[in-house]
Amino acid sequence: MTLQNDLFLRAVKGETTERTPVWLMRQAGRILPEYRAVRAKLKDFKELVSSPAFAAEVSIQPVDLLGVDAAIIFSDILVIPDAMGISYEMKEAKGPYFPSPIRHEADLAKIRIADPMADLGYVLEAIRLTKKELNGRVPLIGFAGAPFTIFAYVVEGSGSKTFSVARRMMYENPALSHQILQKITDSTILYLKAQIEAGADLVQLFDSWAGILTPAHYEIFSLPYIQQICEAVQTAPKTVFAKGAFFARKSLAKLDCQVLGLDWNMDIAESREMIGKEKTLQGNLDPCALYGSFADIKTETEKMLRAFGKTRHIANLGHGVYPDTDPDKVRCFIDTVKNFRG
Repeated sequence: MTLQNDLFLRAVKGETTERTPVWLMRQAGRILPEYRAVRAKLKDFKELVSSPAFAAEVSIQPVDLLGVDAAIIFSDILVIPDAMGISYEMKEAKGPYFPSPIRHEADLAKIRIADPMADLGYVLEAIRLTKKELNGRVPLIGFAGAPFTIFAYVVEGSGSKTFSVARRMMYENPALSHQILQKITDSTILYLKAQIEAGADLVQLFDSWAGILTPAHYEIFSLPYIQQICEAVQTAPKTVFAKGAFFARKSLAKLDCQVLGLDWNMDIAESREMIGKEKTLQGNLDPCALYGSFADIKTETEKMLRAFGKTRHIANLGHGVYPDTDPDKVRCFIDTVKNFRG
């Protein structure tokens, strides 16, 4: 099917575009009243993620309501550990909780390599439904959590400011850490390949907790596993977003991916110099900028666009849009990108 709007995929490839394409991380979610109306019909967040028809509906909402240049499938990075036998609960206002975290060699017996068809078929069906409903309007992004970020949750047992339990294992038992990371990696490769087969046009790896590692540990416990995934997944382009890993930009530049996401703390000019001209950069407006006035949002967005320049850029925030952001402020950001010709 020919895409009606292929700006996003052309920018991914480094081709010239009439304007900068734009989408937002967490664009399908609580900022939209229409999302909250769907969510109210269901028992909890996990039920929404595992209901293909509802997941497809909220994936498409930002295309219809905000005018973004790409949809991203509504899911969660923690479906992978769930599919591997490490079940989690999503506690309201507290986030994910793993009743049985992975802490010891004996716990490895609990973990299986996920079978995407059997264990994650609901995500694949959501992708197929979303793709059908989009009907070629914009591309569809699939995603997964990077292995270290998943490791951090399943060892810690919940979200954390420091993930000290997970980081402690890397010092005390690096061999076990690598065994867990490899199983997550093997599962993620199969999962992303299945997403592409189901219709995803690009897949993004979210290394959401990259910034809590030392530079040395990031080189040992994160990058090699991301590279394994990038090398194994060759049937669609890939984006890697390593939040907080400002210290690893030169290493990230060597990954077999087409796009690197920048968070709002990464200087644009410095990042381009470190990463080079062969990769498209994505980002990186501070999500808090969307709390400003409409005039300020326009000013900050245009400043960002000028810094990135006209080529190899996908406009986005430097992290996910915050849930209490006014949808009209989000529209202001998107419209400013679409109207900018600087």
